[in-house]
Amino acid sequence: MNEPPLRPVPRDPRPDSPCVRNCCLDESDVCLGCGRHIDEILRWQQATAEERTTILGLAADRRALRDRRLR
Repeated sequence: MNEPPLRPVPRDPRPDSPCVRNCCLDESDVCLGCGRHIDEILRWQQATAEERTTILGLAADRRALRDRRLR
């Protein structure tokens, strides 16, 4: 039998998860690994590219603030 050639699965154009597999929430429900709030983590799979980009920016700001506080 002649089978049709396999086609590559298109890559999701939305930003990848920032998860670093160091999942532990602080007292504000923010992940110590990626910097996302629990609500953002739960929303991630349904988030649009724009929403994900916003979440990534907020998470980066939180990580930077936490790093400054720890110095």
